[in-house]
Amino acid sequence: MVLLAMDVGNTNTTIGVFREGELTSSFRLTTAANRTVDELGLWLRQLLAWAHISLDDLEGVIVGSVVPPLDPALSQAIARYLHVKPLFVEPGIKSGMPLRVETPRELGADRLCNAVAAYAEYGGPVIVVDFGTATTWDVVSEKGEFLGGIIAPGLEISAEALFSRAAKLPRVELEAPDHVIGKATVDSMQAGLVFGYVALVEGLTQRVLAEVPGARVVGTGGLAPVLAKHTHIFAAVDGHLTLKGLRILWEKNRPNRK
Repeated sequence: MVLLAMDVGNTNTTIGVFREGELTSSFRLTTAANRTVDELGLWLRQLLAWAHISLDDLEGVIVGSVVPPLDPALSQAIARYLHVKPLFVEPGIKSGMPLRVETPRELGADRLCNAVAAYAEYGGPVIVVDFGTATTWDVVSEKGEFLGGIIAPGLEISAEALFSRAAKLPRVELEAPDHVIGKATVDSMQAGLVFGYVALVEGLTQRVLAEVPGARVVGTGGLAPVLAKHTHIFAAVDGHLTLKGLRILWEKNRPNRK
């Protein structure tokens, strides 16, 4: 049986295909919040066809979304075109993880998935740094409690602000130059963006470690591999952590097939 796990972010939607509990393939697509029910449904049917998945093999779909305007259309599209009732990660879902925060309802689905998956995979205490539209730090105690975290502007947002507010500065690839001291505008910008962001990640992570000594630090998200090459702060980089968390939450909340 096949499970589709959908991580719907502000910039990208990542879809994982789990067969008998194992992630066998994944797709990273642009999130478009204004898609209609039919557009979403046909898009999903096309993805299933590409992955050689029949509707009879589809056990279910779990969705972790941080784009609320898209959720109603996506829910209808999954029910109409895939013939299953989707499970959304939302307040009240069973996670097995106590949330030691003031407003648990405000915790993003992706952050809960990261925390649950990191604790299951690496134990605790553990810190997850997720490089998405925003960069988030999620902290789990030795006992498996979600303690809270940090939210900062993502690297791409920071770069976009620099490009849009400085008329003479060009857009550059988000990759590190050979030297910190740039000899031209492009490598000077790349040094500031990449090495500057690495310094931000290291600094904030060290502050978290001061409050949670001995925690392992796990990186995830699209830009994690780019930044991990320039720091020793990460014990592991796991690009599929959010998808793995979605699968765990599915197992804890498995609904009946529609």
